[in-house]
Amino acid sequence: MASPRGALMEVLRGQATEGLKLRSNVVRVFVSSTFTDMSSERNALLDKTYPELQAFCQSLGLVFEVVDMRWGLQDAIAVDHMTTELCLQEIKACKKVSVGPSFIALLGNRYGHRPIPRVLPGKQFEVLLSKLPQDQVGLLHQWFRKDNNAVPPVYVLQPITTLLPHYNDLQPERRPLQDDSVISWRYTEARLLQLLRTAAVQAEKDGDITVEQKHQFFKSVAEHEIEEGLRIPDGDESEPAAILFVRELPNLRKKDGPKRLAQYMDVTADGLLDTEAQELLSGLKSRLFAASPGMLNLHSVELCKGAIEPSCKEHAQYLESLCEQLVSQTKARIARRVGAGSSVEAGEVRTNGARGGDASQRKGEEDRGWLLQELSHHMALSAGKCSGVFRGREGLLGKICLAMWEHTNTRHMPLVVHGPPGVGKTTLLCKLAQEMRGLLDPRAVVVLRLLGTSAESSDLGRVLQSVCFQICSVFSLSPPTPITAHTSEDLVRFFHGLLAEVSERGDTLLLILDSLDQLSSANQGHKLHWLPKDIPPNVHLVVSTADTGSPVLANLRRTVEVPGNFFDVEPLSCDQGREIMNAYMSEAQRSLTPEQCEVVLCSFQLSGNPLHLKLLLDMARRWASFTPVTDLALSSSAQEVMSQLLQALEERHGKQLVGAALGYIVSARGSLSEAELRDILSLDDNVLAEVYQYWLPPNHSLIRLPPLLWVRLRHDLGELLVEGQANGVTVLDFHHKLLTETVRERYQRSERQADRHRVLAEYFLGSWSQGRFKAVLLPPLTTTLDADRKVPPQPLWFAEGVANVKKLQELPYHLLHAGLWEELRQEVIGSSEWLYCKTLTCGVASVIEDLTLCTKLMDCPETQLIRDTFILLKPTLDFLDGQMDPPLFYTEVLARLHSFAEMYPSLIGRLCCQCHDWLSCCPDPILVPKCTFLQPPGGALKTTLAGFQKGVTALDICPERGILLAGSEDGKVIAWDLNDLEVIQTLVGHTAKVLSVRVIDSGAHCLSLAADGSLRKWSLLSGRQLYCTQEAVSISSLPSTTHIHVSEERALVFTHSGGQVKVWHLNTTELLFQVKDTGVSIILGFLNGMVVSLSDGGLVTFSHPSAEDKTAQIHLEKSSHSLTLTATLTLQRNGRLLIASKEGFLYQVSSTLQGRQSQWTLRQTVTELPVCATFLSASDDERILLAGCERTLVLFHRESDCVQSFLDLHHEDTVLCACVSSDSRVVVSGSEDQTIRVWSMTTGNLLDCFLGMDAPVTTLALYEGTVVSASSSAYYLKLWHLPSPNNPQQRPNYCIPAGCPQVALTKDGDTVYYVRNVGQKEVITWNCHTGSSTDTMAVSAEVCCLELAQNKKLLFCGLTTGTVLIYPLAFPKETLCIPPPETLPTVRCMAIGGQEKHMAVAYEDSVCLFEITARDSFPSVEGPSARFALSLLHSPVSSMALLPDCRLLYGTACGEVTMYDFKSASTAILDGHRSRVNCVTTSNWGTHALVGSEDAVQRLWGLTPLVLDHTMEYKGFLFEGVLCAAFSESDKHVFTGSQDRTIKVWDVASGSLLFVQYVYAPVTKMLTYRNGFVAISQLGYVIKEGFRCPDGVCPEYNPLRNVNAHYRVTSRQKSTDSPHSVITEIPEYNPAQFNFMALMLKSKPSHSCQLL
Repeated sequence: MASPRGALMEVLRGQATEGLKLRSNVVRVFVSSTFTDMSSERNALLDKTYPELQAFCQSLGLVFEVVDMRWGLQDAIAVDHMTTELCLQEIKACKKVSVGPSFIALLGNRYGHRPIPRVLPGKQFEVLLSKLPQDQVGLLHQWFRKDNNAVPPVYVLQPITTLLPHYNDLQPERRPLQDDSVISWRYTEARLLQLLRTAAVQAEKDGDITVEQKHQFFKSVAEHEIEEGLRIPDGDESEPAAILFVRELPNLRKKDGPKRLAQYMDVTADGLLDTEAQELLSGLKSRLFAASPGMLNLHSVELCKGAIEPSCKEHAQYLESLCEQLVSQTKARIARRVGAGSSVEAGEVRTNGARGGDASQRKGEEDRGWLLQELSHHMALSAGKCSGVFRGREGLLGKICLAMWEHTNTRHMPLVVHGPPGVGKTTLLCKLAQEMRGLLDPRAVVVLRLLGTSAESSDLGRVLQSVCFQICSVFSLSPPTPITAHTSEDLVRFFHGLLAEVSERGDTLLLILDSLDQLSSANQGHKLHWLPKDIPPNVHLVVSTADTGSPVLANLRRTVEVPGNFFDVEPLSCDQGREIMNAYMSEAQRSLTPEQCEVVLCSFQLSGNPLHLKLLLDMARRWASFTPVTDLALSSSAQEVMSQLLQALEERHGKQLVGAALGYIVSARGSLSEAELRDILSLDDNVLAEVYQYWLPPNHSLIRLPPLLWVRLRHDLGELLVEGQANGVTVLDFHHKLLTETVRERYQRSERQADRHRVLAEYFLGSWSQGRFKAVLLPPLTTTLDADRKVPPQPLWFAEGVANVKKLQELPYHLLHAGLWEELRQEVIGSSEWLYCKTLTCGVASVIEDLTLCTKLMDCPETQLIRDTFILLKPTLDFLDGQMDPPLFYTEVLARLHSFAEMYPSLIGRLCCQCHDWLSCCPDPILVPKCTFLQPPGGALKTTLAGFQKGVTALDICPERGILLAGSEDGKVIAWDLNDLEVIQTLVGHTAKVLSVRVIDSGAHCLSLAADGSLRKWSLLSGRQLYCTQEAVSISSLPSTTHIHVSEERALVFTHSGGQVKVWHLNTTELLFQVKDTGVSIILGFLNGMVVSLSDGGLVTFSHPSAEDKTAQIHLEKSSHSLTLTATLTLQRNGRLLIASKEGFLYQVSSTLQGRQSQWTLRQTVTELPVCATFLSASDDERILLAGCERTLVLFHRESDCVQSFLDLHHEDTVLCACVSSDSRVVVSGSEDQTIRVWSMTTGNLLDCFLGMDAPVTTLALYEGTVVSASSSAYYLKLWHLPSPNNPQQRPNYCIPAGCPQVALTKDGDTVYYVRNVGQKEVITWNCHTGSSTDTMAVSAEVCCLELAQNKKLLFCGLTTGTVLIYPLAFPKETLCIPPPETLPTVRCMAIGGQEKHMAVAYEDSVCLFEITARDSFPSVEGPSARFALSLLHSPVSSMALLPDCRLLYGTACGEVTMYDFKSASTAILDGHRSRVNCVTTSNWGTHALVGSEDAVQRLWGLTPLVLDHTMEYKGFLFEGVLCAAFSESDKHVFTGSQDRTIKVWDVASGSLLFVQYVYAPVTKMLTYRNGFVAISQLGYVIKEGFRCPDGVCPEYNPLRNVNAHYRVTSRQKSTDSPHSVITEIPEYNPAQFNFMALMLKSKPSHSCQLL
């Protein structure tokens, strides 16, 4: 036997699972007791013990199940005599899966029912008959019939109703007949047992049978169960899994009466004490005392009023002691088993996260356990398929193997196996997996997935994750990163690259994906964009799908272009069916009579379907030789046979029970365990009404489905139900999807379906748990009965860190489909705890899936907003991969949804309140959002498409198929499906920047041209490169524009690059001709098959490449001697050429073919532009022309030879691109300021602006209602919702434009003042409540700094001319001005004193101090009252702060930090920084100052006296520099905004870091606000947050838990005796300074503030 480590590798290689034991997460206990005397004990366990054990197991992440086959039944006798066999099967099942104890026995003074053996070997039965007189064997012959179909033959005890048909007839009118049958059976049973025991005793004496064989006729059910429960397999040294309780009634005497004896002791049929049974009981107890003393718990108790009464004190103590013992012993055994560890070396792997160890170790064990559980599931199913009969497919298997062998050393396409449902595709592929190593390589790795057979194998994302992890584990390759594993496009690329890497290593891999049609449609898996179509050598991919019911086969035929790769699995012949039947029955050790064989084959040959035959044989296996052929009416198809089986089950077990049990399995979102199904059936009133139709449950305060009824149904379902694994728990599913469809059609009508979803929703809500009674109307009663259903509670968290995964998966689905909208809103959508728990446990993608489902079935805009919020959250949470910190989650949700709280108070408002309450109660330091400052949902952004490493350089759209094709500077080409937003193909081959791409053949193929000189043609269906033409363009001198033009009708490709045009055959890549420039002309392109060139003097020439005589020329009007081109455009549809020149003209040249000589005639029109055009584009119909003229987009109508402008659209920055909608009603433009604008073509109105591209917009395209934007400096594309021109968007903007160079804001964050662009001469006022600008203030020059006096409401604007404009906000129409110094130096920065009495202005050459006053209630600024000069070598002042005592602390662009005292004219040189000082901020009380720079160092200075308190160094992922800061109101904390897009909170006293918050953009301005701050980010969002800090921070608290960074604080002791820096006077005479200052001071005005 292989070692556990070797067994693990065998599993990963797809070889075997025998050596690896997956540890279960189930504690499953079988409770054995006699039927009547232990009812009080069983009720006590049910009320007290089981709930406590269940809660204990749940806290450990385990599932607790109890199997009590005696509960809820009237008697122990079953009509078919199957009870004993079923009980023993259940005990074996418990021992197989239980983590703790698996068997509990309650043994009293009854030995229990001793049943007749149901089946006796033929020879043994005949021996027994020989020991009896002939006149006594008639009764045995009457009840036992010989079954010759068994191999060897057996005798079978007939069901009771065979000879006593009214035995089980509970109809009230037939009650007398039923009573007679019951009495008759009791005497018959006793007589049969007497005969068999007599014969057995004699046979044992004669040596014909063994003592053990004889004892089988005397043994009770209880002893059978105890023997099985105590049986330990050979070699198993584990702790016994049984707990035994023995109760003695010492004073129970024979004289106590037959009634009491019958309940507590064994009696005969005539009511007398059964001494034989008592002797057997004594022997059993003696053996238990001798063999298992450690498992025994002994109790002795006296009866009270002839019974065990819980109301009796002594009995209550006894029952309490019994419960306590069972609880303590069970907990101890579970704890020992769970605490034993889960290492692979121990031969076990836990399938959920083990406790202990660090997070990464636990995460690794979870991933490994999940993967191994999934592999074991598929390999077990495969082994089951292969262990059966495999006949009739050998030839097809050989063809597939031959195709694989031929493809071993070449690139190839997948092999596809297809056929109708049930034809045997899965079995064929399982056999292929088993046989392939002998064909290819003994060391080959097999990756097998039987899709749709488990929850993990139904979801495409999880399938790809498991496949990638398996391949990486077995080949020791790096697995996908968390962000890759959770991003579908990245995961698909990783998967494709992984196959290539395996191939390059020379390893052999076979990947089998069975039943592609069974993939969930949630993520468009059926479209097969993810499936590799070009398979590298040594790697083999075999897939299968059904012929009907799914588009998968059609998609495969379209993408797999080799017909020989398709293998059709055809129906079987009658002879093949006979061969399979004989082999099947032989393996089952059964046979059929000739007549029965013919019945089976006659039915099978009507379909030839292997599944049909399998169902027939499963039925036939249960036939006895005496089963009459006339009773065997078999159907002609698999589906009809399934319906026939269901009908038989209904007749045997009840229509309500069968329909509900199977209906709930179908209705579940995932899979249900048997325990869950029993609980759910116990909540179904219709099922209980059928079960208790003629009798009442034993306890009227407790109603459940008797477990035996489900076990019997489960047994009769046989192989129709299969077991799988989910989170370490055995779950149920159907054997074949055809059965699922049959059950759904038969039992899932709309009204029943809604009712079942309601019951499931109530179960997972826990509505009827923890003693809550549910009313039910039972037929024997006239009123409803309130009773406990004893279902488990369903908390969201079982314990800290242990979530209720099943509830998270199932509840939203059932609430939605049951129409319980309000419960859905309360419990799921509007519950922050639910959303957090599911995000943490199941991943953010599962939350998005739930919310998406809700938006499809509910008309609820709030749900859509919450869904969009989680889509925005997904990249961040995927990156953290399960290590999400709760404050991060609640902050992200609140900071995105806050602005919607008032609009949607009932849902979003409540959700925001929950998030706020959680953050307010957080025990750690925390920032609490007070507004929306992260990108909110509901905006124009549809999605972001990523996949490139560098900027996007080429773009094309195929409107017929909705394909988006993009090329990048990194040489990669990616195609997306715009309808599903999925990657179709990733095309890799170019080694340099992609210059141009084109989709051709209606989306079947594409062309790409790159700077490596190659032109490549690709299949977008398979992803294969069809050809590559090198030197399609010249590599040496690539121009800025390179074009591809395709003439599909002529099968030509034109490549135009700079000075040459090449023409290629589209299909053969043959170079037909090429034209190069002559040195005196420039080739502009090609039009109507003619090459167009421009020579000096504005001469345009049209020439035919192959006929030099066919030329035409025309001189461009108004062209100077040397015309300079800025843009060209060819209109191929209308035969027009557009030329834009630097001189500001737009030329249109048209060509027409005239006359018999086929001479080209050229005409031109000239239009003057406002400035030169940098780009030209046109609408699809070429009737609308667009010209980008710096900040203006000019629109032209083009009719015939006339070009006439009709609309000028003005922008705030250079227009880089534009496009027109197909209906010519909307134009979209992109500009240098990273903004996309949507305009109405008819009115010229701006309909919408899209912010968030975060890069200059260089390319735009339109597809239906979607705008596609790209940038040559951004590695992504963004898709936006296109607004209608009749319904312009009225969405409130939550931010100012991104990247504003100058910003000031009020301390409450309600108003922002900003300058939009560098060089812009206006200041815009923005109202944050309305999300719109309210005022524009014109300025005379470029604004270089803004400051706001908050209390005095003065806005200061420093200009490049040295002027400072002052806007009194209380007097909107007035403007003040501080004139510039005579040298007109640029204002570098400004600072306003803490009490707003003074302000300082730093110019290039000096710093001046001004006094802020008021005259007649009108504000005024006096001064300068003081100034000091900066030397010519002095670095520019970059930031400064003015203290109330007129000391100025400033930093420079070179990192110097200086304190200057205006009153004493003294200077203190402080510790400098290694780079630019970005931030100088003083505390509110003037006691501290923070200086921060670009070098990630910030220093906290004490100002009274001037000493350095702390040096704080922070090293993050990148961009560490500090940009701004603000102190808290109390000056206890300081907040900093950094280039690394975080806000940090520091403790002023200790300098320690308290909190780090990621805000997705650098924070550029920050002010103190109440108990927190208000700030603005580079994206334009206003940030308002409060800070909470407990008095004592937990020692384990780590402020960097969500950030990849580290920090260091160096603190110094404050000392007034030894100041840190020396204060010096201004240096003495300096000529340069003297002359300069004299010039400044000679004409000092009395008031420098002037009213404009």
